[in-house]
Amino acid sequence: MSLHKKLMFMFVAGTVNCPQGIEETLMSAIRGGITSFQWREKVDETSLNENERIELGTRLRDLCRQHDILFIVNDDVQLAAQLGADGVHLGQEDMSLTKARKLLPAGTIIGQSTHNVEEGLDAEYEGVDYIGVGPMFFTQTKQDLHPVIGPSLIMDMRRAGVKVPIVAIGGIQAERVTPLVKAGVDGVAVVSAIASSELGAEQGAIQIYNQLAPWFKIV
Repeated sequence: MSLHKKLMFMFVAGTVNCPQGIEETLMSAIRGGITSFQWREKVDETSLNENERIELGTRLRDLCRQHDILFIVNDDVQLAAQLGADGVHLGQEDMSLTKARKLLPAGTIIGQSTHNVEEGLDAEYEGVDYIGVGPMFFTQTKQDLHPVIGPSLIMDMRRAGVKVPIVAIGGIQAERVTPLVKAGVDGVAVVSAIASSELGAEQGAIQIYNQLAPWFKIV
């Protein structure tokens, strides 16, 4: 499966987001149709010590591999390298792409968060494999919330010449998928739409997947 298709439907979560247990929630999300998983286990949010993070990361990585799900580690380049993750996702204030490339095995996917056209163009110039763009809509998941930017930024980025895959994130529910795809995204990333779904994680994922699949010719 190509990177574009792997990025179609990303579940982003850490233990703090998953009251039912992150491994159980991830398995439900996999059954619901996710194509990639970004593990966001922030040091200042988690109750896990370093050894526990590595042990959990290993189990999550193996679960993803068993089901052909892209496994991406958020922020922590050293942990991504140690786990042999498929990729790492960096914020604007994290390690530079150049330094990350030197520390990671060849072929490791690197994504970066962007919040405006300039950041998107800069990330592409630096050689990222994909960019995350958001927050698209209001979300309570992240404390360090940037201003809501909406789908129009996606169109602005495409008009400005951004060609790398774009993954939209932030407050995305099933009914918001179609406007994002029409704006030019290659995929969506969700947290609460799966982890906090009143229907349960699997059904929450299925709702998003059913909106994405027709656009990406997946039946």
